[in-house]
Amino acid sequence: MIPYLIKRIVLAFFTVWAISILAWFVIQLPEGDLVDRYFEALEQGGEVGAEDDQRRIEQMRKYLGYDGPIWLRYTNWVKNLLKGDLGRSFIGTLTGTTAGARARQQPIKGMIGDRIWLTIVLTSFTIVVTWSFAIPIGIYSAVRQHSIGDYLFTTLGFTGLAVPDFLLGLVLMYVAYAYFDQSVGGLFSANYEVAPWLDSGFNWKKLNDLLQHLWIPAIVLGTSGTAGLIRIMRNNLLDELSKPYVITGRAKGVSSWRLILKYPVRVASNPLISTIGYLLPSLVSGSVIISVVLSLPTVGPLLLSGIQQQDSYLAGFIILLLGTLTVAGTLISDICLAVADPRIRLS
Repeated sequence: MIPYLIKRIVLAFFTVWAISILAWFVIQLPEGDLVDRYFEALEQGGEVGAEDDQRRIEQMRKYLGYDGPIWLRYTNWVKNLLKGDLGRSFIGTLTGTTAGARARQQPIKGMIGDRIWLTIVLTSFTIVVTWSFAIPIGIYSAVRQHSIGDYLFTTLGFTGLAVPDFLLGLVLMYVAYAYFDQSVGGLFSANYEVAPWLDSGFNWKKLNDLLQHLWIPAIVLGTSGTAGLIRIMRNNLLDELSKPYVITGRAKGVSSWRLILKYPVRVASNPLISTIGYLLPSLVSGSVIISVVLSLPTVGPLLLSGIQQQDSYLAGFIILLLGTLTVAGTLISDICLAVADPRIRLS
């Protein structure tokens, strides 16, 4: 077990390093850079001739390292990441006046601080909801094959896979507003959006407000994942139920549900465990469009803005974060599979 873990951890480290290279160089591919866009914004505002603006442009180009080779900028970026310095975001330099642009330059760590925790909460809640529904429904559909319930869940599953997430989000927003008189935009009400979590003790009212707004994003993000996991669980369990060891167990008088849950379900769950590798990043990356549609304060809108404005530090870090989540999810799934099935760690 220990050699297996060491091998996986070493591979995960080199994979994250390769992802960091790709994340950085992909952001640099479009023609021009953030400083050029900043210069264009000054031209449109008629402020390009000022010496202060020209000097600021040169300072920004030097700070971002655009006066050096691309590999040197990558090296400095990685060194700063290892020190905990995520860099500064220049989102906002393309809108408003120069003074407004200066005011909106801020450290990335401060920008994503609350957003990344809300993203983790939303993703974790969605995963719990997804697995809580997918596994029991998949077991039921396999055990009661060709029943009315099986046909119903199959229809709902394919519908969930076919309907785009953002369209489902818009429909649920309309239903919640029209029939339940509830505004579902964002994760908090206006009264609690800027309220502190710790104010003379833990703010339970803000937590309750978060839970009231969390169900629609969780349903929207988890629908396609739940539908896919139901199909995986159903098909794998059907394969296991027809194998000789199940028939032998029934012949020896083992109760039906005990036999199913102790043996076939355990084996059929292996492919579900392996889906953790892509489930984590798919929820985070999939929430980009959903976050824009539902006005969610997650990292999704920041990633979109960073890519649109070629903000190398912001977009590069978020892409690296998604890649790290993929690697971490794969590592977790490998460890869980090794624990659940000894044949894997011996291979």
